[in-house]
Amino acid sequence: MTGLRGSAILGVGAYRPSRVVGNDEICGRINSSDEWIRKRSGIVSRRFADDGETIVGMAAEATRKAVAQSGTHPRDVDAVVLASMSILEQSPPSAPRVATLIGARNAAGLDLNAACSGFCYALAVADSMVRSGQVDRVVVVGSERMSDIVDPDDRGTAFLFGDGAGAVVVGPAESQRIGPVVWGSDGERHELIAHDGSWRDGGAWPYMRMAGPEVFRWATRQVPETATRALAAAGVRVDDLGAFIPHQANLRIVEAAARALGLSPRTVVARDVVHAGNTSAASIPLAMDDLLSRGAVAAGESALLVGFGAGLTYAAQVVTLP
Repeated sequence: MTGLRGSAILGVGAYRPSRVVGNDEICGRINSSDEWIRKRSGIVSRRFADDGETIVGMAAEATRKAVAQSGTHPRDVDAVVLASMSILEQSPPSAPRVATLIGARNAAGLDLNAACSGFCYALAVADSMVRSGQVDRVVVVGSERMSDIVDPDDRGTAFLFGDGAGAVVVGPAESQRIGPVVWGSDGERHELIAHDGSWRDGGAWPYMRMAGPEVFRWATRQVPETATRALAAAGVRVDDLGAFIPHQANLRIVEAAARALGLSPRTVVARDVVHAGNTSAASIPLAMDDLLSRGAVAAGESALLVGFGAGLTYAAQVVTLP
């Protein structure tokens, strides 16, 4: 757009809780087996946060790493956008506390809840903020304690979700390295992924429930469609992609989307879900950090990001990896 400068992801950081939870630990409570979980989701293990690993604390640790990698001083962070669907407090917002913990004491802070699409939504917000010239450095962080909102006895969800945080720093660039966002929602089917009660109801703790087969069918159709539109909006050919980093909901969905897009053999597909589970808004930056830290994809490559989840919400954009 005329008059707007470019923006880019300048650094990436991640925080993974220390406690690794294998399928055998999950199976007893849901009358299942390791084989069944692997076949249904591809998940082998996930991380669960302990009492001291809060959403704010994990977000701050991931953010510190991203800020350091970007070469940004904490005092130069202008805003923190925290994407999460598992924050249990209605107030105060959590992003200002993250900003304070990293030393960005004057930064604006806001929370954003678009569920598993949250990181892509927040990245689009940060991109617009930087390109407009209103700010120079924005932290986008996804942080989740899904173990707080998922029923450990629910056969449909207990094996899917995990905890963790991932962050990026968005800043100005000579050329545009974050492609146009393609996003939307379908509120008519909000009940497919939703809590089973209100916090005001009293009695049982409200847990998030999911209509698994219906969500699977929706995702395997919506993800390739949204991804294809994002590629077109960015003017990038599918063969040019260095990486495909979708929300890590389920390995079957990831693989189905990769097939539908007809990815080149050179394109690396993120499969962080195998050992992280579904970490909602944290899953894309966690998977991005994993690929970069392992050297599975090189800096400067184009990556297609796609988020999708409760709401129902979806979003995608093509970015240049830092």
